[in-house]
Amino acid sequence: MLKKFSFELTTQCGEARLGKIFTSKGIVDTPAFMPVGTQGTIKGVFTDDVTKTNTQIILANTYHLLLRPGVDIIGKFKGLHKYMNWHGPILTDSGGYQIMSLSKFNKIDKEIGAIFKSHLDGRKIILSPEKSIQVQKAINSDIIMVLDECPELTNDKKTLSKAIDVSTYWAKRSKIEFGADKSKGLFGIVQGGLYKDLREESIKKLRHIEFDGYAMGGLAVGETQSQMLKILNETVKFLPKKKPRYLMGVGTPSDILGAVKEGIDMFDCVMPTRSGRTGLAFTWEGKINLKNARYKEDKSLLSPNSEIKKINKFSKSYLNHLIKSNEMMASMIISLHNIDFYQQFMLKIRDSIRGGTFASFHKKYIDYFK
Repeated sequence: MLKKFSFELTTQCGEARLGKIFTSKGIVDTPAFMPVGTQGTIKGVFTDDVTKTNTQIILANTYHLLLRPGVDIIGKFKGLHKYMNWHGPILTDSGGYQIMSLSKFNKIDKEIGAIFKSHLDGRKIILSPEKSIQVQKAINSDIIMVLDECPELTNDKKTLSKAIDVSTYWAKRSKIEFGADKSKGLFGIVQGGLYKDLREESIKKLRHIEFDGYAMGGLAVGETQSQMLKILNETVKFLPKKKPRYLMGVGTPSDILGAVKEGIDMFDCVMPTRSGRTGLAFTWEGKINLKNARYKEDKSLLSPNSEIKKINKFSKSYLNHLIKSNEMMASMIISLHNIDFYQQFMLKIRDSIRGGTFASFHKKYIDYFK
């Protein structure tokens, strides 16, 4: 079994990159998509079924797992892998996103960290850079994220500069707390909003600290796709070529495809399962809303090409019926279908990079899922 965390860039097609991330829990082919298991579960999908989609790595969340069930309980199982019966690599978000998404429940102190009032029971939770690393190590995460301040979408450079200052300071403290553990990867997180100069500044400061990988944070917070891709085009080139690049919280297949074109290697999003719970399916014909009456008598299968027997035998008519009847199996089937589709999509992206045909693949599908 591989012990040391590392990354290998194998080929490029334009700026699109093909590579491998090596972890102690297995290899991740990049570009890679990570289904989100915030609470230690991919919502509405059995772990064994996630494995059947050829998912190689998943994401879990430090803040939420700290609150419930707590690191003491997870520790009794020697980490999240055994606790949730997932045998592949796990990346954990540091809790930085919750500083933004749960802003009404917290305040930031540069020295202390993020001071939360638990949204569950009101108790005081202090998440310092050191505490975040400690929790992620206790969870036994394979890729650990530094704690950062993720600001809401804003044009205020003063606010964004402050976030860079705090995030850089916390990144230094996170690196010290992480120590010399070569079996895990520690990623720094770039901030700076939609400003090239601020992102370049953030990247330079993080590169000086040195990390195993670098994430683009502070995006997917309300900006348009064109704004996101523009800032990636302007700033990804400043990241180290031989380290993995992660775009946090993204996104639709179109978002992913556009970001791969700019040199991004890793993605995560709740989109496949959140959409599945609303009856929205991603297919090679585009997005389809199975709630619509047009599918009431549609005998065609939703997933005719899937190798997962649980989902390749249900008609759109049957799924329309389940949705209208508020049956939970509808969301389970469509969520699994969507994860399976995302992984098929990533496989075809990798194949196109390997075969030198990424440009034509991008042209065909970039506007397909909007």
